[in-house]
Amino acid sequence: MPADLTEHTIESTTVYQGRLLHAKLDRVRLPNGQESTREYLIHPGAAVILPIFENGDILLERQHRYPLRRDFLELPAGKFDPDETELACAQRELQEETGYVAQEWHYLNTQHPCIGYSNERLVYFLARGLRHQGDNLDHDEFLEILRVPFAEALAMVRDGRIDEAKTVMGLLWWAQFGDQ
Repeated sequence: MPADLTEHTIESTTVYQGRLLHAKLDRVRLPNGQESTREYLIHPGAAVILPIFENGDILLERQHRYPLRRDFLELPAGKFDPDETELACAQRELQEETGYVAQEWHYLNTQHPCIGYSNERLVYFLARGLRHQGDNLDHDEFLEILRVPFAEALAMVRDGRIDEAKTVMGLLWWAQFGDQ
């Protein structure tokens, strides 16, 4: 029987609560009975969309990311609103950010990108049957929408032009397991 590695919360304190994230500091009991602390971020989670055109091209967006002070090429994505289903979030974000709607939606997988310091989960969806309808960006969102051949997107991962984690994970996952 495997050892029990569970850590049990003794006390939990909110250190910071913002619009997107909030930071927690917990005191925990370790499997050996000792105590320690754990710092982590609570994140609402996000839907990530792989919008694939009939010819295999993929829709990407270029967006400036303030914490790193530079632009990134990314898959469309966005955080879950309270009481919103994962699929509804994906559908909303694709239309708001890119102006496209999709006829077909398929769940692909769920990934946990930063398990050492956050509970964030990324839920990936494939979107097909794309049709441009017009975007509806948030007032503080500025994006450039790009249609890229999938092989070129993979080359961009290989040479570092695409280095944003959720996009790298999504593109490589699709290259390995998509359409099987």
